[in-house]
Amino acid sequence: MYRLISAIVILTMCAHCQTPEQSRQLESSSLVQATQPEWMKNAVLYEVNIRQYTPEGTFSAFQNHLPRLKELGVDILWLMPIHPIGKEKRKGTLGSVYAVQDYYAIHAGMGTQEEFRALVRAIHEAGMYVLMDWAASATAWDHVLTESHSDWYLHDDAGNFITPEYMGQSDVIALDYNVAALREYMIGAMTYWVTEYDLDGYVLHVNDKILSSFWEDVRKTLESVRPVILLADASGHSVPSGFDIVSGWELEKAMQAVSRGEVSATVIREFIQSQLDSTSNRGIRMLYTSNYEKNAEEGSVFERFGKAAEAYAVLTYTMQGIPMIYSGQEVGLSHSLSLTEKNEISWGDHPFNALYSRLNKLKKDNPALWNGAWGGRMELLTTTNPDQIIAIYRVKDGNRVLAVFNCSPEEVHFTVDAQEYQGDFKSFKSRSTASLTGREAMTLPAWGYEVYTAR
Repeated sequence: MYRLISAIVILTMCAHCQTPEQSRQLESSSLVQATQPEWMKNAVLYEVNIRQYTPEGTFSAFQNHLPRLKELGVDILWLMPIHPIGKEKRKGTLGSVYAVQDYYAIHAGMGTQEEFRALVRAIHEAGMYVLMDWAASATAWDHVLTESHSDWYLHDDAGNFITPEYMGQSDVIALDYNVAALREYMIGAMTYWVTEYDLDGYVLHVNDKILSSFWEDVRKTLESVRPVILLADASGHSVPSGFDIVSGWELEKAMQAVSRGEVSATVIREFIQSQLDSTSNRGIRMLYTSNYEKNAEEGSVFERFGKAAEAYAVLTYTMQGIPMIYSGQEVGLSHSLSLTEKNEISWGDHPFNALYSRLNKLKKDNPALWNGAWGGRMELLTTTNPDQIIAIYRVKDGNRVLAVFNCSPEEVHFTVDAQEYQGDFKSFKSRSTASLTGREAMTLPAWGYEVYTAR
């Protein structure tokens, strides 16, 4: 309880810390207006699996990678949970980092409070930002709250704790967000990490078991401390109330189905169209080819996408949304990183390192590819072979991007029809100049792509 009181006191002291120069107000369909910091405009996300990142699995060891990540061109580091892991009904040898035992504590194996504070400070000094992954819907069976506030959990008719209704969640028990005291506690805990460790926001797992009004209250409270960004790990094309970004897991699912030959590229086209129909360009989708869950449960991008892995990575950068890279993808991570056992990433050189470096620079240099309202709204162009070819056009303040993708295992000859893109462009792949007519006859190899840019 004293930690909750401390967080509230700090919150009161910092209520006027925010300055207008630090952020801009963007419209939201929700009751809560999302205050999106200017540094989001062309940012790239990077998900950090601290445990698996180095042999030591510590904050200090990961800190040594910051110069490399800065050079790669990423801006926002998403840290997977760093809290102590429950022992009761633990999965595997080490347990999942999402089975949280204490929201106010740090996993001893990852480091100390001062080492975490030093890591956050180093991230900021490098000109990057940090989000903490926060598992709010359920805790470990032996979380400190099970002793002091067992009434804050859901129970069955026999009075037993309930595991979430998701596959493989037997190591955690569900919280009851109908309890006002729980909501106050959780907001206090989240405020604590923002005020004490200077976090820039959270990745939050959003589902229908948590009241939407709770997220709105989280937003209001944290925004009174400083500008933050909130990323909703949730399904759907609309950004949930109080959030800046929502996960685009449906795109990854569609890309995987296409690469396996189960469906045609039409499903990717349908995803893009649904996104355009459901949101304005103020709603930001996080787009990726891998994340902690996909990698752990379904394998690397090479296992899931095969020869389409590179083209799909480029697609996530040219579509409307904020791209995300998972730990090790830039060095061609070719195996799963377990969520319950110790694995390691084999660091070295790989063609994807240069690819992601160039994509990150392209993202920053061309405002048409910027995030949300800062970037250009996506347009699906008319093509022949629509069941194989995806063509995207974006423009912002005279900056133009035309991206075409062959989402099939065979070479395709096709045309793209759009008069607005005619003129001289630069090829992303060859770095040469190309004069486009507005009705282009093109050929792409199996799983091939091309991106043309102009200013």
